[in-house]
Amino acid sequence: MKPSLQLKVSQQLTLTPQLQQSIKLLQLSTPELQMEVERFLLENPLLERTDDVAVGKEEAPATEQAAAETDSRSDDASAESPGDWSSSSGSRRDGDDDYDPMANVPVVATLREHLIAQLGEIALSHQDSALVRLLIEELDDDGYLTVELAELVGELPEELELGVDELSIALRFLQQFDPPGVGARNLPESLALQLERLPGEVPGRTLASRLVKEHFELLGNRDLAKLRKVCNDEAALREARQLIARLNPRPAAGFGEDDTHYVIPDISVRKRAGRWVAELNQAAVPRLQVSQLYAGMLAQNRQGNGELSNRLQEARWLVKNIQQRFDTILKVSEAIVQRQQTFFEEGEVAMRPLILRDIAEEVGLHESTVSRVTTQKYLLCPRGLFELKYFFGSALETDSGGECSATAIKAHLKRLIDSENPSRPLSDNALADELAKQGIQVARRTVAKYREAMQIPPASQRKAL
Repeated sequence: MKPSLQLKVSQQLTLTPQLQQSIKLLQLSTPELQMEVERFLLENPLLERTDDVAVGKEEAPATEQAAAETDSRSDDASAESPGDWSSSSGSRRDGDDDYDPMANVPVVATLREHLIAQLGEIALSHQDSALVRLLIEELDDDGYLTVELAELVGELPEELELGVDELSIALRFLQQFDPPGVGARNLPESLALQLERLPGEVPGRTLASRLVKEHFELLGNRDLAKLRKVCNDEAALREARQLIARLNPRPAAGFGEDDTHYVIPDISVRKRAGRWVAELNQAAVPRLQVSQLYAGMLAQNRQGNGELSNRLQEARWLVKNIQQRFDTILKVSEAIVQRQQTFFEEGEVAMRPLILRDIAEEVGLHESTVSRVTTQKYLLCPRGLFELKYFFGSALETDSGGECSATAIKAHLKRLIDSENPSRPLSDNALADELAKQGIQVARRTVAKYREAMQIPPASQRKAL
């Protein structure tokens, strides 16, 4: 083939650095945005907080005066009492390299650390202590021992001449540790261990222990007919089941973990002149500006500095993109609040159907942008704190020709289940019939899907004595 030249015209979308930054900031939650802003402030000298600048200007004279007074007091103190501070005063010497401020920060112990600390508090032989430590290392995150003792014995050196009996003794020691139920090999054993730790006078304890050890399958299947045959006293059976329900099936789940998640509301909703309106939480908006000092120096130096010029442009982009981020959040929130007025008045049962396309068309944004805006952005109203995406849901038609949102249907289902007779719970068919009486036509499989989404067990498992 002969080489040839061809002219081809095509379109290509290129994301500029400013647009990339805008998209990234829009995806961040407000706490994440604050961390990102702190990073920019540390890295970019041309960026500064407006509140810091204002406070610095207003308090400068007072600060200088306070510093002078402090120096004066220090000189007087030095004259009266020369030498270093006394250690009994609770202070430290200047330049003390041994001082560690992190030593005063509490550290949450892990499950392993918690158990090994308890092991050090009891008197055991060297062999038993080593075997208990071995078992601790084999526990899963919920505190269960999922490895067979015989399998562990096979991994030990033969010259130790240890068998299952020695490991069983060590396991019994471990099962006396805190939290109750730790070291169990299955759920019935964990529940039994927890019941053993309860005082003997706790009502229902003896029967509950018998049930979890001998009739756990009947408990799991909620086979009340057979359980009544096991225990002729229905009141005692109810008492024992209630006690078992209060036990922890995952005794060490989340132990030593800090699952605290901080949420800062971006929007607050208040009632003004009979209408619910969205307002931006000004406390969540970083107050930034480009340093006028550095910007002026760059303006005077016409040749400029390449690195500083780039930093200046970056600072301007950040200030603009942050403002645009919150403007977009407010615009989308106003549209959502306008559509969901009945929710703020009456709650979940009055939630209207809403999809991303509805809001996107109303505010003139792409659906993907609305999706970013409503993810990890929160709205605070008298009914509580909600993620913006909570207000979206599919629609189902009603007998009157209107529409009902999936959130409203779930709220109706929960009300029906909460008010049902515990001895005769409503089946999914019965729940669908009750919704039909309210003009909401929902298939049985849809009821089952919504019920499972709310983690509500079926009627057979909701039945109580």
